[in-house]
Amino acid sequence: MTRALAGPGELPYKAAGEAAAVDRLRQHLRSSLSEQLSQRIRSDEAAERPPMNMQQRQRLAEAILTDAAEAHARAELHNTADGGMLVTPDVEQRLIKQVLDEVFGLAGLEPLLADHDIENININGDRVFIRCADGTRRRLPPVVGSDTELVELIRDLAARSGVEERRFDRGSPIVNFQLPGGERVSAVMAVTTRPSVSIRRHRFSRVNLAQLRELGSIDLALESFLAAVVRAKRNVLVTGGTSIGKTTMLRGLASAIPCWERLVTIEDVFELGLDEDADLHPDVVPLQAREPNIEGQGGISMSDLVWQSLRMSPDRVIVGEVRGPEVIPLTNAMSMGNDGSMGTLHSSSSQGAFTKLAAYAVQGPERLPIEATNLLVASALHFVVHLDKPRDDASKRVVSSVREVVGAEGAQVISNECWRPGPDRRAVPAAPLRTDTVDLLVEAGYDPDLCDRSDGWWRP
Repeated sequence: MTRALAGPGELPYKAAGEAAAVDRLRQHLRSSLSEQLSQRIRSDEAAERPPMNMQQRQRLAEAILTDAAEAHARAELHNTADGGMLVTPDVEQRLIKQVLDEVFGLAGLEPLLADHDIENININGDRVFIRCADGTRRRLPPVVGSDTELVELIRDLAARSGVEERRFDRGSPIVNFQLPGGERVSAVMAVTTRPSVSIRRHRFSRVNLAQLRELGSIDLALESFLAAVVRAKRNVLVTGGTSIGKTTMLRGLASAIPCWERLVTIEDVFELGLDEDADLHPDVVPLQAREPNIEGQGGISMSDLVWQSLRMSPDRVIVGEVRGPEVIPLTNAMSMGNDGSMGTLHSSSSQGAFTKLAAYAVQGPERLPIEATNLLVASALHFVVHLDKPRDDASKRVVSSVREVVGAEGAQVISNECWRPGPDRRAVPAAPLRTDTVDLLVEAGYDPDLCDRSDGWWRP
């Protein structure tokens, strides 16, 4: 079927009419693809057929869009008296490619994600703000033409993220997922005046402690200390504020885990990616929490996954972020033979981590009182490693404090700050470790003499 804008004298139109025709076709293509592709995915799941790979999805999408364009052209031909208008074949093919790029690409986000200096992308409707690795912030032009397009873009990206489809609509107005490049996306709609999207990029998807030292996050003594902590199978909690590098530090610590150990990672949204390095971590089972379906059924919480992980013969359990009742099963896992387990936690200080853990524990079904929670934490956790920004360079992230947990007394967890913030917030040696801890770490390769440096600790 020929689809061309009519010539002069055949169908009067103006530029506004052409734009409207293009917009109608674009909307029809998007809705047809979204509806039919989702229907195919659901029918495959219902029939227990294996899911389509990306190439199969793209071929199906191209067929759906071609048929949708034909159907739209027929409808426009029948409605010419009411303002219907056909677009040229070139325009039609361009629109089909744009919709494919939106669904299988990243549309207006593509150039931002291609710029590796950009660390954070925040979008409020048509307002786009970025934060770069050096700490600078800028406002950029819109990445989409309207709020509706932004919602559709996030919905399409969420629908094909991870191991299952994640909804984004008025019935499910909050969504979190991972982009193909590993970026973490958090989006909200309906509960805000305009849709809002936050994209967090991890610049270092694979990193070890030596590289963290080269980046200035730790010094030579801390590298020796932290590597020994991991090799000695001490349980560690990494704390710090938002976007401070907790996940990167967790990856660095995990690099010191012997390659023969079996790891189970538990996350709300896949970020750690330890299973992607088969040489360093060949035996990894990554688990991701699942949201309930539209009927409110089938949800699997991180707490459920932590309990399940204990049945999977792990040498270590690694929780991407502790932020709720999963603190109880995690501390149970740490104290039941899974030594060397790790996790991260949002906290403004290393000392404040214990209060946050107690607050989260209260949310669990066990409803443990604070005294019981503290006893559990003290018996399970060995070290808290806290991250901060140094005073002289806001673009860097450094280890600022390390606490050794030594026990609990009533409503308080007792700890020694063995590394405390120096004048520039970089950690320097402070309270001595317990003798048995020193012996254990030395056996695992720690060199205490590295702390006796009259010329300073944070030198190359």
